Amino acid sequence: STPSPLGEWKVVHKGLNWGNGFGTRWMGLNVPWGIYGIHGTNKPYSIGSSMSHGCIRMQNRDVEELYPLIPLGTRVRIVENGQIFPRNFSGRPLKIKSSGQNVVYLQSRLKEKGIVFDAADGRFGNMTELAVKYYQVWHGLEPTGIADEATYRSLGMIK
Repeated sequence: STPSPLGEWKVVHKGLNWGNGFGTRWMGLNVPWGIYGIHGTNKPYSIGSSMSHGCIRMQNRDVEELYPLIPLGTRVRIVENGQIFPRNFSGRPLKIKSSGQNVVYLQSRLKEKGIVFDAADGRFGNMTELAVKYYQVWHGLEPTGIADEATYRSLGMIK
């Protein structure tokens, strides 16, 4: 099963009766590496299990109550044990055009260290590159803008 994408996302799509298995309401998130959302289900026994392919499943009555309260653009933060930390952090270098859960983790660590930018959204773009360079300069590392082993060590992401 696919784990839920840890990070900070936005609701970018809403729909009624979106398809088989999605229950009566769908709120899609802007995760760059797949289709994830918050939705109802026609299989209520599956709620809380690993059967959702990474989506957040709710009782139809609950998602129907929530749906009108959530405008497009609403931020959604998905954490595990209170943290954004991928199960399998690879430590591979990250740079412009990288995306995925490892980028979310990097962005979250930078934010925890006081480097502010929009969201930990899993997209390594210009703002993330600038944040990495700023952090590298601030900590006496070569300011390449590429998150490498030295940057990860300094951020406490690897030992």
